[in-house]
Amino acid sequence: MSPPFRRVLVANRGEIALRIVRACHEMGMEAVAVYSDVDATAAHVRAADRAVRLGPPAPAESYLRIDALVEAALETGAEAVHPGYGFLSEREAFARAVEEAGLAWVGPPSAVIAALGDKLAARRVARDAGVPHVPGTLDPAPVDRPAEAAALLAEARRVGYPLLVKAAAGGGGRGMRRVASEDELAGALIAGSREAASAFGDGSVYLEREIMPARHVEVQLLGDAAGDVVAIGERDCSTQRRHQKLIEEAPAPGLAEADRRRLHAMAVRMGTAAGLRNAATCEFLLDRDGAFWFLEVNTRLQVEHPVTELVAGLDIVQEQFRLAAGLPLSGRARAAADRAARPASHAVEVRLSAEDPARAFAPTPGRITRWRMPAGPGIRVDTAVEEGDRVPAEYDPLVAKIVVHADDRPAALARLRRALAEAEVGGIQTTLPFHRAILAEPGFADGTALATTWVDTHWDGPRARADAVRAAILAAGLAVLAGEEPVAAGQEAGPDASGAVAAAAPAPGAVGAGGGPDAGTHRWTRGSRAGAWRDGGRAAATDRWPR
Repeated sequence: MSPPFRRVLVANRGEIALRIVRACHEMGMEAVAVYSDVDATAAHVRAADRAVRLGPPAPAESYLRIDALVEAALETGAEAVHPGYGFLSEREAFARAVEEAGLAWVGPPSAVIAALGDKLAARRVARDAGVPHVPGTLDPAPVDRPAEAAALLAEARRVGYPLLVKAAAGGGGRGMRRVASEDELAGALIAGSREAASAFGDGSVYLEREIMPARHVEVQLLGDAAGDVVAIGERDCSTQRRHQKLIEEAPAPGLAEADRRRLHAMAVRMGTAAGLRNAATCEFLLDRDGAFWFLEVNTRLQVEHPVTELVAGLDIVQEQFRLAAGLPLSGRARAAADRAARPASHAVEVRLSAEDPARAFAPTPGRITRWRMPAGPGIRVDTAVEEGDRVPAEYDPLVAKIVVHADDRPAALARLRRALAEAEVGGIQTTLPFHRAILAEPGFADGTALATTWVDTHWDGPRARADAVRAAILAAGLAVLAGEEPVAAGQEAGPDASGAVAAAAPAPGAVGAGGGPDAGTHRWTRGSRAGAWRDGGRAAATDRWPR
């Protein structure tokens, strides 16, 4: 079969750009990369057939420049543009500019983005399609019209407190504010609108009831030019912090086949009503009574698409290219949809980010001095990072997605624990300590910790860090008493010069420990300098926590 396009411009960076470049090459298409100055030698640039400079590192001067991206596509002879996720991927103006330039947009068309990408428009589609949506308003809040304040207060009382102020034009928690009482409403509206305007160029906000406790469950949709829309599976993305997803899995645990069929049918109804073409994700909240409430539609490829790919046995990016070329849904896509309500395996993904979970997940840009990712059966690592790379401060801190696949959820979680125990990162702090700790939680294994608010209410980063370091130092002291000197792998003694530790595992019982009974001792080497035990103990905390 001939490739859908001859040449594709990939309008993104990092792991998703590299992922798309690889899909292009597998399908016999050339890939054109774009880059800012800080990404001139990045992996996605080196992997592409051609590359075009966009500008300085600041996104507004590079990856968010619609004019520069379209010009790059035209100058290189690209026939299609794939936006990846983030940046301009859900921006109607970008999709429309690509279409008007005579190029194919690899994603839902601009008209569908307008109908579904705007959360208020999507809520109106859900209402008209008879899909239950979270109670709230269907029009923008009159933030700049004080005369309508009384009517807005009445609407808020109808929705009920606590409620959320949410941005109409974006996601990821930006522009979102929780409002517990009427006294907080005005301030939340103003602050949320300002943040939304800064993040998305649109300050429109609306009110939505807070459903708590709840799980976040989303359905992967594919649609073709003939109007056929199918659901190829659902994902649970409930492990979040302040509305930022941290761990995702497919299928959603604990759903019966009848629940899945009902959920998938609602999502397909939404996609059909909006004329969906290409790939999109329909998101729902699942309340404690088992009711699904439509939340929003993401009209793009999702960060967590790998878990659905592994369970469905389908390459979603390649399907996107075929659909963008006007081809009908493939036989593989239809077969995946037919078995979606009866999944035969399980996949889990963790987002490994350059953030410190001991300091409220603060970004930790810097140079990576050690980089060892897990391998073996059932493990997939999507990354564009290599040892020696610098993680820039200008972009999202995601550095890798560690994904595992197994016959069922218990086997997948066991595999993920092993994978996280193998992972080593030095030079920067990452979220590995958090992921290891969550995997050790009994509530995560049995599903009781699957709630959108669990991390915010249960995770104590500073205490977890202190516990890990104390346990590592204790293990170091015991090693000295046994006649051994603790030395981190690849070093003579102590942590690396950067102050961030680079290798080995914490002591048994330490938060985030992923190994067996010898996890705290298997990297000690015999020595005579007993005074090194404290530094060696800190080194044993490795990539879990810095000094």
